[in-house]
Amino acid sequence: MKVLILGGSSGFIGSHLSSRLKGSYDLQFFSMRKFDWINQVISTNCIINLVGKAHDFSGTATEQDFYYANVDLVKIAFQQFLTSDASLFVHVSSLAAVEEFESDKALSEGDECHPVSWYGKSKRAAEEWLMSQQLPADKKMIILRPPMVHGPGDKGNLGMLYKFISRGIPYPLAGFDNNRSFISIDNFCYFIEQIIINQGKLRTGIYHISDDESIATKDIIEIIKKVTGKNTINLSLPKFVVIGLAKVGDFIPIPLNTKRLKKMTSNLLVSNQAIKNDLGIDKLPLTAREGMEKTIRTFRDTF
Repeated sequence: MKVLILGGSSGFIGSHLSSRLKGSYDLQFFSMRKFDWINQVISTNCIINLVGKAHDFSGTATEQDFYYANVDLVKIAFQQFLTSDASLFVHVSSLAAVEEFESDKALSEGDECHPVSWYGKSKRAAEEWLMSQQLPADKKMIILRPPMVHGPGDKGNLGMLYKFISRGIPYPLAGFDNNRSFISIDNFCYFIEQIIINQGKLRTGIYHISDDESIATKDIIEIIKKVTGKNTINLSLPKFVVIGLAKVGDFIPIPLNTKRLKKMTSNLLVSNQAIKNDLGIDKLPLTAREGMEKTIRTFRDTF
């Protein structure tokens, strides 16, 4: 079976997905930075679209940059799908298209969308455009909304938290108690593989994917301490002090700002039950804690 992955094999998700699928599928990779493959006759059974812009580490990205990467390129990818002989198009969106910071109930596919950032709004715009398109009877489209994906090579907030704790710096946010849904790269790739194998069981539409369990920030800290052997103390600073510091961080480049504080201290829960029911999955290969421990262990060789 032939699988075409848009977005290349060198990125975080693309590299892991390539390793997972290469023994079972005939893989092709096309970059959306170059369009020399556009208008070619594409012979493949499945197209997986990983193209998109998530992080802006430089702080220079504009709204147009996000909409170009997350909407305009998606339209090009979908049009190529229509003209190809592929029967399945898997588009990786984001939970940010629904909610970016806080939800005390497990979000399902039918919940109203409240994106806030350019990233979340552009992801939602792409979803709306895709869902408005007419599909031929022999083609199917699956849109996936993962929360934060982590694993070896992850460069997000987990890496920052690891560096913080592994250096013996007291964690100042122990006064906040929260639970969040994540998805390990192992479970992410497992979902992709099961979708390819069992695509006949799925309907065209949007599915949420995540680990089976949520995990608290305090538990992640304990995992980091266990892996590093650091017995770093936790500080329960008054919440108003922490919130004030975060507001300062919105204007001065310190490790904490309002956006990062929300991501580290609020609840954001996801239900993966719909896709598990349709695919007939009982439980995922890794628990949330097992996946987190695997990721944290790889940080020892990275930071």
